Amino acid sequence: MGKLNFTKMVGAGNDFIVLDCRSSLVIHGSLSKIAQLLCDRKTGIGADGMLVLEKSKIADFRMSVFNADGSVAEMCGNGLRCAVLFAGVKSKVRVETKAGIYEGEVTGKDKVRVKMQEPKDLKLDFPINVNGRKIKINFINTGVPHTVVFVDGLDKIDIDRIGSSMRYHDEFKPKGTNVDFVEIMDDNNIKMRTYERGVEGETLACGTGAVASAIISKVKSEGLRVKINVHTLGGILKVEFQKIDNKIKNVYLEGETKMVFQGGIYV
Repeated sequence: MGKLNFTKMVGAGNDFIVLDCRSSLVIHGSLSKIAQLLCDRKTGIGADGMLVLEKSKIADFRMSVFNADGSVAEMCGNGLRCAVLFAGVKSKVRVETKAGIYEGEVTGKDKVRVKMQEPKDLKLDFPINVNGRKIKINFINTGVPHTVVFVDGLDKIDIDRIGSSMRYHDEFKPKGTNVDFVEIMDDNNIKMRTYERGVEGETLACGTGAVASAIISKVKSEGLRVKINVHTLGGILKVEFQKIDNKIKNVYLEGETKMVFQGGIYV
């Protein structure tokens, strides 16, 4: 049994355990199993995921993302913002992830802004059968796969039941998908609730989901520069992007990020 020093962080409601392995911290054992132990909300610290920071040869540092169930995620938008704040660098920082290199900066007290990768695999308005009903959905990859469903009465949606059915749907095999339920408020504001793959349930927010939902809600609009406030259960995430030659470029995600506490745990 060994002791791990950690930092608990929250990004707009998404909570993470950060392990800093850039210098002296050495982790023995399976990171996936450690993530499961640490993220358990009854027997561990409790979190949506675990972030492992390591040295990088091509960026300022590398961030590996482990979901609460121990699976590896390609990227995590709110996790990335937490990692940027944790790094404590006032200027822009470059972060290596499994999905590529991202840039981020602290823009104010507890505010972090990151530049996201250009989205891919966009597919609009196609039907799938879910629990005996035909539902029209949208799909986009914003670092990780997201399915976006527009609804009325978002507060009354059974996120876990419908979300799990879509997350494991044959349409998205073998990797599955995150599922975002979105209600339009006005031209510049949307509400979103997310069923997250790897957490296997609803989370208070999702950074890549906010980006996915904002892009799909405005992909058909005429504006060249788009700014959307995404209202989640954990707070407001600001998404900005440009439409250039029918392509989505210069995508940014910004929101509240903070350190909650530090400690040690025996694993």
